[in-house]
Amino acid sequence: MAARTHWLFGDQLGPRFTDPRHGGCDRGAPLLMIEARSVLRRRRFHRAKAHLVLSAMRHRAAELGDRVRYVRADTYRQGLRTALRSGDRLTVHAPTSRAALDFVTSLDGVDVLEPRGFLTSRADFATWAEGRGAQGLRMEDFYRWVRTSQGLLMDDGGPAGGTWNLDHDNREPPPRDRDRLPVPPPWQAKEDAIDEEVRHDLDRWERKGLVSFAGRDGPRRFPATRRQALAALRHFVDHRLPAFGSYEDAMLARDGVLAHSLLSSSLNLGLLDPAECVGRAELAWRSGNAPLNSAEGYIRQVAGWREFVWQLYWHFGPAYRDRNALGHHEPLPRWFLDLDADAVRARCLSTTLAQVRDTGWTHHIPRLMVLGSRALQDGWDPAAVTDWFHRCFVDGYDWVMLPNVLGMSQYADDGAMTSKPYTTGGAYIHRMSDLCDGCAYRPSDRTGDRACPYTTGYWAFLHRHRERFAHHPRMARTLHTLDRLDDLADVLAAAARRGAAPP
Repeated sequence: MAARTHWLFGDQLGPRFTDPRHGGCDRGAPLLMIEARSVLRRRRFHRAKAHLVLSAMRHRAAELGDRVRYVRADTYRQGLRTALRSGDRLTVHAPTSRAALDFVTSLDGVDVLEPRGFLTSRADFATWAEGRGAQGLRMEDFYRWVRTSQGLLMDDGGPAGGTWNLDHDNREPPPRDRDRLPVPPPWQAKEDAIDEEVRHDLDRWERKGLVSFAGRDGPRRFPATRRQALAALRHFVDHRLPAFGSYEDAMLARDGVLAHSLLSSSLNLGLLDPAECVGRAELAWRSGNAPLNSAEGYIRQVAGWREFVWQLYWHFGPAYRDRNALGHHEPLPRWFLDLDADAVRARCLSTTLAQVRDTGWTHHIPRLMVLGSRALQDGWDPAAVTDWFHRCFVDGYDWVMLPNVLGMSQYADDGAMTSKPYTTGGAYIHRMSDLCDGCAYRPSDRTGDRACPYTTGYWAFLHRHRERFAHHPRMARTLHTLDRLDDLADVLAAAARRGAAPP
């Protein structure tokens, strides 16, 4: 009997997705890839993201040669009609979004295989989560379970170094005498003829009005092939991992990357497997080439947080995306939708928005404490905020952003994802960055011409939700401080005056 054709989605580009072992596709099976332009029509994606995904898909097709049929079509259905004959059967590893999974399971003649690209199975997670309740699913407990079950950073049945979590060592502010972290720059991509073809196609489609993009498409900076992704991983582990841990949460205006790996897009495209990433980080520590806090911090991001987000996306069910516990319904303002960093005076927000505009990426603290905090304080609709993050980040996918943004960043799930809202005044940004230096606003000022919009917005947010958080164990003390503000009326008036205008 002829081997069934195996379908590769655009985030299934590594060798594990064509490996027949462990219940994968048939050995030597012909492969199918479909480049569906309708995907780019559905949302106003960042131009750099569209470029990266198409470049990675076309590079993979070039590597696979005659084994793959690469179909360019308007929709997936059209592509399937073009590629297959009546009665042909397909296999496909489960896609990473509910919409895509629903689509493939609705098709006749398609066998859906287990998902790949993660350390933990959904069945094992369900066993771990059983009986914990919606408020009992906490990343720290999950992380320890993954470490133990996977044997990651474990010695004699316990955590290496005697401590599970070295997060307290990984909250150093940036050096005050430098505007860049003293580490080698990240791995840099080199574009080729495929990138040139992708850019030509995107330009042509945009001119014809077939698609519309946000942001800028500068030289591609993220890996588009397995070989490039491995080179970027080696470079990070050898040259940047040692400094990663201590400055994991720091921000610098002229150094948006610091010592971060820039490997999230490679993981989410399937070019890298999480096991090899955490394995190399652990090996670097065991061989004396990286401190434990850096290795543990990176492993926590990949084996802890990334896995946790993936599992919660499926565990919470389809109704999760409609959660809006705080009742936030304000639309995203045009300056934010257009990534108009030049319209913003607040240096932290202007700098971060420019990084997103220019690269489609910024690390987790600007995402959470600058972009997400602005949206939370101003009461923007959490579904719209989640969609914006999905569209505007090169590593953004439905499974990535739904728990991260709607849950952690916007607290729209009422604490199912995390135990408190993540927002703060300007003091935190000032402590963890140089972004307040030279800003038009002062982080300590709540009112007046130089009042920091984050400080004003923080107290206005707490006032708006004081009844909800009055008995919250992690918020009660802060609300007592709110009650002691003698200028609260002026703070609220200042927040109302600004409205949706760029801060």
